[in-house]
Amino acid sequence: MYRNIYAACIVLCMLQSCMQKEAGSSYSSYFADPVLYCRTVKELNNVVLENNFPPMIASRNYVYAAIAAFEVVAAFDPRFTSLAGQIKHLPVFQIPDTSNVNYHLAALLAFCKVGESVTFPEGSMQVYVNNLKHEADSAGMSSSVIKASQRFADSMSAHIIRWSKLDNYLQLRTAPKFAITEEEGRWVPTPPMYAQALEPHWMKMRCMLMDSCSQFTPPPHPAFDVKNNNSSFYQALVEVKRIGDSLTEEQKHIAEFWDDNPFKMNVSGHVMFATKKFSPPGHWMNIVGIAAQKAKADFSTTVAAYAETSIALYDGFISCWDEKFRSNLVRPESVINKYLSADWQPYIQTPPFPSHTSGHATISAAAAETMTKWFGDNLSFTDTSLLEFGIKSREIRSFRQAAQEAAISRLYGGIHYRFDNDHGNEAGTRLGKFITARLKLKK
Repeated sequence: MYRNIYAACIVLCMLQSCMQKEAGSSYSSYFADPVLYCRTVKELNNVVLENNFPPMIASRNYVYAAIAAFEVVAAFDPRFTSLAGQIKHLPVFQIPDTSNVNYHLAALLAFCKVGESVTFPEGSMQVYVNNLKHEADSAGMSSSVIKASQRFADSMSAHIIRWSKLDNYLQLRTAPKFAITEEEGRWVPTPPMYAQALEPHWMKMRCMLMDSCSQFTPPPHPAFDVKNNNSSFYQALVEVKRIGDSLTEEQKHIAEFWDDNPFKMNVSGHVMFATKKFSPPGHWMNIVGIAAQKAKADFSTTVAAYAETSIALYDGFISCWDEKFRSNLVRPESVINKYLSADWQPYIQTPPFPSHTSGHATISAAAAETMTKWFGDNLSFTDTSLLEFGIKSREIRSFRQAAQEAAISRLYGGIHYRFDNDHGNEAGTRLGKFITARLKLKK
């Protein structure tokens, strides 16, 4: 009798052990799925979209969240190494107790907590975080593992948030507005919003990797000259109008696809309303996710690719804004309206900051270099990022080709001279190559 009871207990224990292993395997594979991380980045992208963050601030939102997630990965995955020391001003994280931590969940939670801290309103990611924990519980993750993962994520988040507060962002909230002058060739507000220049002091933000905001200064733009029909500036100006007056359907699609205006003001008579899309860095963060899935990258590699690309986007805006407010060049729309055609309009809406260089060309080229490093130069894929805004997808042959297309889209859109785009692409490429040479995320 006792032998039968003992045997039954052994069988029961074995069954319980198998069930625990099966549950553990279930949650481990679920949270190690890189698609879940891509989904989490997209959730922050949605928050940034809904709160109308302009592109350079959006790049800040993404970079700190992405670095927080990567630092969790680097603490657990022996293939990767911390950014501390590589980013000179990032302090070393004192790793706390790692017992029972599921680092995939911890990385997701750290991304959400830091992402929420650098955006608003407070609690913007909380519903999503609660769902993550519910999914963990449903997949069989024990409460002790969930709590340990949360503690580790909180510790990492606090570390990154403290560091983020030293980047000069808060100080720039009270910086003076940009002074507009009537000097020929200088930037002036454009219709229909006639908005003030956006973030004119952004070049004073703390760089991630650049030695200074002017490290990748592009060549100077042609001198403003509308009196000489043979001048380089005049030829570039009339090219904007000529192309804008005869756009093909393909050129219109390219302009629309890479427009990425996070806050377009629509005016119809006395009615005004805004429409929203991803900003340029939001579009590129989406592309990282699409490319990582196409490349079948694992969780840690996907997190690393997002982190390095977000650094390129962030430093790219600082570099570009340094040039924009140094050269302070007038937009094509303003010059065409004054000298060539009073009622001419660009195909897409002109954003509120100077023309040289193109921000989209700069950050796209920088991002293309980091993504080429992770996924190669010949990864082709369909970019479906704009479907939710009613804009059909485009086929991407390589990241560098996408960056070149993003640059020329600004000429098709009528908001940049060709030299804005060429110089921006060149400067962004140099920045991207600098970042990929400097950073060693993978051992």
